[in-house]
Amino acid sequence: RGIGAQIARNLNDLGATVYAGARSMNAEVPDGCEKVLLDVTQEGDIDAIADGVFSEVGRLDIIVNNAGIGEFGDDIVAEPPSRIDRTLATNLRGPMLVCKHLVPLLVQQDGGRVVNVSSGMGQLSEMDGGSPAYRVSKAGLNGLTTYLHGEYNEQGLMANAVCPGWVRTDLGGEEAERSVEKGAETPTWLCRFTPGNPSGDFWRDKERIDW
Repeated sequence: RGIGAQIARNLNDLGATVYAGARSMNAEVPDGCEKVLLDVTQEGDIDAIADGVFSEVGRLDIIVNNAGIGEFGDDIVAEPPSRIDRTLATNLRGPMLVCKHLVPLLVQQDGGRVVNVSSGMGQLSEMDGGSPAYRVSKAGLNGLTTYLHGEYNEQGLMANAVCPGWVRTDLGGEEAERSVEKGAETPTWLCRFTPGNPSGDFWRDKERIDW
């Protein structure tokens, strides 16, 4: 949904073969995209996608880790443990498992890309109050980005994180300042990087920002 659907739509329009993850096979995905069952908290779903993509097309060029949830406002004292567990499972553990199973496909050829859709709320330089589970999960996602760069860049992998801004989605709410199309613009741009482009950075509006 939201930003993820728009990124999928953009990449399909650019000629990519897009596997769009959905938690239900009854969910809608953009026209032209291949729907795959994917709940990032379920390792079996991820493993099945890795096997399926390899058997169908024999390669993978891009991973976009866009799945994310968040509930905002409480401090850590008021944050329910169930919310902490659910948020970390989706926003951080999920992308780690996706990379665990799919990065081996990315590094089979030079120029594989991981684009992690993060948030400015995960910037250590601006880690102020409220929403601890969400903030820490996105800071962890930024950490995963730098890890992937350090571990696999010499094998040709480019890993970048991106803050799409405050976007009018189910998560961002109707009062958010940005359209879904604007929120998907920089993630799509990062997906189009070629060997030699930057890696290991955090981006907003096609400009590097602080971690």
